[in-house]
Amino acid sequence: MLTKRFASTTNMMTLAIRIVAAWTLCMAATLAGAASDRVALVIGMGAYQTIEPLSNTRNDAEAMARTLSGIGFDVTLAVDSTSAQLFDLLDDFAFRAETADLALIYYAGHGVEVQGENFLIPVDAQVSSNRDVQRQSVSLKQLLAAVDRARKMRVVILDSCRNNPLGDFIDLKSEEPAEGQATDDATRGSGGLAPADPDRGTLVAFAAKDGQVALDGTGDNSPYAKALMEKMVVPGLEISLMFRQVRDRVLETTNNLQEPHTYGSLSGVPFYMVGGGADAVGSGGDDVLSAWTRIKPDQEQQLLALADMGDTRSMLGLAYMRLNPNEGRFDPKEAVAFLERASKAGSPEAQFELAKLFERGTGVERDEARALELYQAAAEQDFADAINDLGFLHYQGGLGLPADPKKALEYFERAADLRHPQAQFNFAALIDDGLIPSKGPEDAAEYLYAALRSGSADVLNLLLERPNMFTRQTRRALQGRLKEFGFYAGALDGEYGEGTKKSIRLAYGLSE
Repeated sequence: MLTKRFASTTNMMTLAIRIVAAWTLCMAATLAGAASDRVALVIGMGAYQTIEPLSNTRNDAEAMARTLSGIGFDVTLAVDSTSAQLFDLLDDFAFRAETADLALIYYAGHGVEVQGENFLIPVDAQVSSNRDVQRQSVSLKQLLAAVDRARKMRVVILDSCRNNPLGDFIDLKSEEPAEGQATDDATRGSGGLAPADPDRGTLVAFAAKDGQVALDGTGDNSPYAKALMEKMVVPGLEISLMFRQVRDRVLETTNNLQEPHTYGSLSGVPFYMVGGGADAVGSGGDDVLSAWTRIKPDQEQQLLALADMGDTRSMLGLAYMRLNPNEGRFDPKEAVAFLERASKAGSPEAQFELAKLFERGTGVERDEARALELYQAAAEQDFADAINDLGFLHYQGGLGLPADPKKALEYFERAADLRHPQAQFNFAALIDDGLIPSKGPEDAAEYLYAALRSGSADVLNLLLERPNMFTRQTRRALQGRLKEFGFYAGALDGEYGEGTKKSIRLAYGLSE
């Protein structure tokens, strides 16, 4: 959730005026012409040229593409792609994902672990060593990079934990490590993938737990693909609970021979594949509270069960439900209890939300020292909201901190580099004001472009309605960024006429 702390010093008043203006504009970004808010890349590899072919992966991919299209995704389907085609697809998808709320990649095909890293093998791979695997295949890291800049949620699904297809060709364990790899990194020659460790806000789903092997199935689709397609079309099923139900379904249909597993830590914003009021979920705290209160009673019971098992996101959702004053479950003290549990378990978002409650004295006695401790704990885990707030606290002096503008600027830059939209805009304004000696107009424009691509309607409105709050040099540099990515074809003159405004809307994700 974006927070709005504004300082009273002269320089920070200038900054405050710039960002506050976003909430005073009458014009709001229309979403009627918005790019698709959900994009998916579905990949099926089956007709392998030199290794064991797979029978169901093409069926799985084609059926998954139809299912996702049917629930509103803009789907790109790729079947039996070569290595070159796959890399081109990922580059294109990464660019489109920047303006989507949810970016999802589904892969069905051969996947292997080489020296602790997972690789997905294209159909034209010519493999005689593990270096060949690394050079010709797409890594899970590359799939994660392709979804990384989606605005709200990122999902990578691998239905690829089948038997190792390379055992008859090479002994992976006997291979020399690739450059930069340690010699003690084990490679599983018996099948399975290495555990994933995605960034916060990203979920990676494996058809089978790391080190285990998934089943291809005896019918037209794998057990995992069947369960996914069955559950993802259920209206109003929150996405974390959806994957939990997929797991239970696969265990049931395979007589406990295959256990799917998910990795990662989703944000506290609830999300639904179908229905559930997801379109109303924004970045503001009030919207998040309202979104969680739409959870159906049976799903709340599932969240309670997961919370008892230590799931911190379930604890966070339950706390949000109890922080909505317009809802019958309003109970700030119980919310504090859930957040305390999640904070102790290491959730930075819970630490941040609990810090706000201690700062305000909501559901708990006001305690500035405790609030500061929690903000700092969340910031240590690179939680951008906490880092941004600490920047304002250091600039003004707050929660017992002395005013320290130099330290504050370090926090603002750190939050901006973590892609916090408000921090990106504010840091661009600080650069434009000449307060960051090491950076100039090109840097300010880069942060403004990033904030625009992040989906900040506030930034969109300001750049369309009040561009002259920035210097001509910064405005020219932003035109240059827009031209670099194919959104703008006019002169770099710093004048924001209709051509520049059109390019700003296109970069944001709106079509004419």
